[in-house]
Amino acid sequence: MSTSFTPASLLQLVCFVRVVEAGSFAEAGRRLGMTTSGVSKAVSRLEAEHGVRLLHRSTHALSLTNEGEQVLDDARDVLRGCERLGLALSQAADGGRAGRVRISAPPGFTRACLLPVLPRLLDAHPEIRIEIQASYDLVDLADEGVDLALRTGPLAGLPGHVSQVLFSSPWCAYATPGYLARRGTPLSPDDLARHDLIGFRNSATGRIGAWRFQDPAAGGESGAVRHDADARIVFDDGLAAYDMACAGFGIVWAPEWLALGDVRRGRVVEVLKEWRSGEMLMSIVRRDRRLTPQRIRVVIDFVCEAAKLWQARSSAPLH
Repeated sequence: MSTSFTPASLLQLVCFVRVVEAGSFAEAGRRLGMTTSGVSKAVSRLEAEHGVRLLHRSTHALSLTNEGEQVLDDARDVLRGCERLGLALSQAADGGRAGRVRISAPPGFTRACLLPVLPRLLDAHPEIRIEIQASYDLVDLADEGVDLALRTGPLAGLPGHVSQVLFSSPWCAYATPGYLARRGTPLSPDDLARHDLIGFRNSATGRIGAWRFQDPAAGGESGAVRHDADARIVFDDGLAAYDMACAGFGIVWAPEWLALGDVRRGRVVEVLKEWRSGEMLMSIVRRDRRLTPQRIRVVIDFVCEAAKLWQARSSAPLH
């Protein structure tokens, strides 16, 4: 006849095994932090509930019955399994500190912002592995197996996702000094009609992104200027469009964080700087779940700290 094994039976089983190992109820109680009578009662209940005698008891000695010998090894296996489970739960409770974190980010942002700081993250946390997916698309992270996504602009709410703003940065027009020496420097968005423009086509919408400026002589919405670029060259990869401008083939509209290093090195210059428009947000998106593995929290904290540097660089004056 089979009998059920209840949660209470586990403590009783622990007491049985520890009594055998210690050789007495008193010593088993000391090791378990229980009273001698408590250990004795636990073993007695185990025997009574399952209808089997496991121990011979006498005033001066304990010994296993035949039935006790039959179940001892299996009982020890159960306890070892519980210890392994406890270790796994402890590691999980530690937040899954070790393991891989998959990040999705625009290619340009990956190159300009993430790659320079990743070695510092990996050096500080050797237990964490990083996988980066270069993509502009914001999809369901669970479907793609992505833990975190970095995205610009307003974010349409995805069910089961949460976002937080990292920093903001303007979008600006850039060209090489060589190109401007050949073609002249535009003084207003109207002058762009006489230049070779490099456009970016949004693969999700199929539209070429408009360039947005603010008339320095007018404030508020009345000064907003939208320029639909009649681009000579169009890419569906913003990084490729920017690289084309860096090669001297025209003017491109790009986020400041992408061009900042090249501006400082003199590789490109900002044109129509006084016509700068508003700033665009960079946010981090993750799945909305109550228990986030610690390795993901570590990466989120690191990216948030690095974002202060990206924001500071973006807002710092250029010399």
